[in-house]
Amino acid sequence: MNSSFGELINADKPVLIDFYATWCGPCQMLAPILKEVKDALGDSVSIVKVDVDKNQDLAAMQQVRGVPTLMLYQKGQLLWRQSGLVSKEQLVQTIEAKRLP
Repeated sequence: MNSSFGELINADKPVLIDFYATWCGPCQMLAPILKEVKDALGDSVSIVKVDVDKNQDLAAMQQVRGVPTLMLYQKGQLLWRQSGLVSKEQLVQTIEAKRLP
């Protein structure tokens, strides 16, 4: 998983990673918001969901302490990180503002 994660975060376009758990209420509320973000931004961003219960080593490596935790990577750089529920508007604005040239 770690080698594919390394390839994923080194992508030229922004990659939003959602660390979630199936039992997490806020994570379930975030799922349709992420779909709206994808609909709004299309192919200019990748959105990847990572189940922390199935990927405990990766979650530990990324120091995920609570879910949902969102991380925005591009070209190997962590551009933004936040735990908790985030609105579609805030996510779109953050991705567009943090995106590398």
